[in-house]
Amino acid sequence: MKFRDGMWLTATDKRVEYAEDVYGITPHEDRALKLLCPTRKVFSRGDTLNLGTLSVELEAQFDGVISIEVTHFSGARRRGPDFELYPEGRPEVSPSISKSQDGTTLSSGSLSATVGPDQHAFSIRFHATDNSKELTALLNRSVGLAYSPPTTSPKQVEDMRNFEHYIFTQHELGVGESIHGLGERFGGFNKIGQSIKLWNEDGGTSSDQAYKNIPFYLSSRGYGVFIDTPDRVSLEIGSERCSRLQKSVEGQRLKWYIIYGPSGPKEVLTKYAILTGRAGKLPAWSFGLWLTTSFTTDYDEATVTHFLEGMKARQAPVEVFHFDCFWMRAFHWCDFVFSSEHFPDPKGQIARIKESGLAKKVCVWINPYLGQASPVFQEAVEKGYLVKRLNGDVWQWDLWQTGMGLVDITNPAARDWYADCLRKLFDIGVDSLKTDFGERIPSTDVRWWDDSVDPSRMHNYYAFWYNKLVYEVLQERHGEDQAVLFARAATAGTQRFPLCWGGDCESTPAAMGESIRGGLSIGLSGFTFWSCDIGGFEGNPPPWIYKRWVAFGLLCSHSRLHGSNSYRVPWLIDEADDSETTADPKQSCTAVLSKFVRLKRRLMPYLMAQAEKSRRMGWPLSLRATALEFPDDPTAWFLDRQFFVGDSLLVAPVFTESGDVEFYLPPGQWLNWWTRKATAGPKWVKEKHDFTTLPLYVRGGTILPLGKEDAEGDSFEYDWTDMPEVWMFKLQLDSQAELVDEKGATVGHWRRDEWVPSSGRKNDA
Repeated sequence: MKFRDGMWLTATDKRVEYAEDVYGITPHEDRALKLLCPTRKVFSRGDTLNLGTLSVELEAQFDGVISIEVTHFSGARRRGPDFELYPEGRPEVSPSISKSQDGTTLSSGSLSATVGPDQHAFSIRFHATDNSKELTALLNRSVGLAYSPPTTSPKQVEDMRNFEHYIFTQHELGVGESIHGLGERFGGFNKIGQSIKLWNEDGGTSSDQAYKNIPFYLSSRGYGVFIDTPDRVSLEIGSERCSRLQKSVEGQRLKWYIIYGPSGPKEVLTKYAILTGRAGKLPAWSFGLWLTTSFTTDYDEATVTHFLEGMKARQAPVEVFHFDCFWMRAFHWCDFVFSSEHFPDPKGQIARIKESGLAKKVCVWINPYLGQASPVFQEAVEKGYLVKRLNGDVWQWDLWQTGMGLVDITNPAARDWYADCLRKLFDIGVDSLKTDFGERIPSTDVRWWDDSVDPSRMHNYYAFWYNKLVYEVLQERHGEDQAVLFARAATAGTQRFPLCWGGDCESTPAAMGESIRGGLSIGLSGFTFWSCDIGGFEGNPPPWIYKRWVAFGLLCSHSRLHGSNSYRVPWLIDEADDSETTADPKQSCTAVLSKFVRLKRRLMPYLMAQAEKSRRMGWPLSLRATALEFPDDPTAWFLDRQFFVGDSLLVAPVFTESGDVEFYLPPGQWLNWWTRKATAGPKWVKEKHDFTTLPLYVRGGTILPLGKEDAEGDSFEYDWTDMPEVWMFKLQLDSQAELVDEKGATVGHWRRDEWVPSSGRKNDA
């Protein structure tokens, strides 16, 4: 939202008042500073009358983190819901307040905020406590309030019902600074120049809307900002004033945290994870290949069995099979009952799938809506489990499902009822759940069971409660470290309930690029695990797109074949029937899929160790932006067509049928996975790849544990600790790596040439 018309004029539909003065500074317990900021400069007692003031409170949160809260009318109710901050406890802090000729300084470990000494020149600088680095600042006319439509007299706000009231702040952007994150965004990787609204929408991957709006961004200058509200946030990122980043909310308060990481952006993400939470541990089986029925395809038990048998026979075994929406009857979503016409014996079928080894686990699709054709709709209405309109009617519409209602997740009884529905699925053998939708949450003409919540704040926050409920029920049944969901909607904190995928994309190279940008952005927003629809969701991918996407998708943290109205089993992509093959069988969709499934399976010792490290630290496993590994390389902050898997593997997907690809190798030594040829960076590299390879490089200094190429069995949950293969490339004094087992428990670690087993376990590797 823009409040000005260029530099000189105010927008015609707004009245804007700025914090012009710092009239008073009140310290509180060496932990906080409260600034009283009139909206005009005060030179005499008469200047204190008939004007608004803004309260600006700076508080030391923990080392390297300071919060900033701006308030106009402090008597406004503080309605929920609020983010669950510090889920594992708040760290201790030893703050200090000092005064000097430079002003009044609040320090919180490595980060300080200094309020300028001139009362009439509003200024708050954020900098390293040792003054080694300037991060950003709130300067002249950077904090303010606005009315729309514009008021001409303070008396008009006697009745606020016809006015919108906003709070905004604008912090400085440095020359060359770039901004990243803000959730799973599919547009430009660098957000400078963009206007962004943090409001969950089902808009696909080819729009400026996002399923996962996360109020956190990361700056190339070494700091991050977390905006502490699930409400709609409007950002102008160098797009209203080119030198400033503006965030605004409708209401009387705006609170955000500035997070400093002296060692780099990884430290910023770790501190953000302390604030909002880190991902749960995922089991090894979840890293294997997921295959779905696709969305609107016509399938039954025979179809499912045929596909699973075909995948196994073609050496592309499925770890998880997913039943998408039509496992239930049409118009009955979501009543949790298998269609008897298509699946007469679901419990028996699931048991047969597992006993035959065709898939290790089974997942089914759910959403938080109830179509009125389903018997459970009437039950939910009678018990008061659905969201209502202001007049007492059940809130319904015909978008997606006919007459659908929404489960009122603020009602404890409704949550318990929904959990019981899920438990019945577990009773028949379901292991995992795809928590689809959760973005289309009403924010007007709606009344929640808990009337203390603000409907606008509930819009984004619903995704958190929805996924938390499902995740905790999965943990209850299957074990704390065996819970896996596949979520589409998210907000801050939802990273605690892994995992998520990128939503509906087309079957084009442009859509693959969109998906990669989305994965990079969500990774810089605190999410460790991420997936996408291999081959694209909408449309029918041509064979070359399918194969290029397979190579990319099997190097994401999680890998799923999923489509809309067409199947994604490989032989249906480039073969007319099971007996016809492509001109070169080694380049067929089947062969390419089989090769990359086996590659990922071989990488499991590395992936599991990196997954545990990444989730503990709040880092993305894959897709990890190059800038996280090379923050001092300016080029790294603009790379949106390549990524890291963990610390040590660089991947550059191929977007052309011909196989031509250009990518960047950062400083250091790099080993080509396929040719074993070493090369030195920094430099741009051009290569040409057939469908069985893509640029995959091992970083110098790496100790890379691998599973055996000829390991028996198909499962990703195998014992790779018995004499694993270990690659060591250009080792350095600090080179080290952990070895974990298939349960994620540490077995031991390497330090350069030394193997150190964990206590109580022997290993001769």
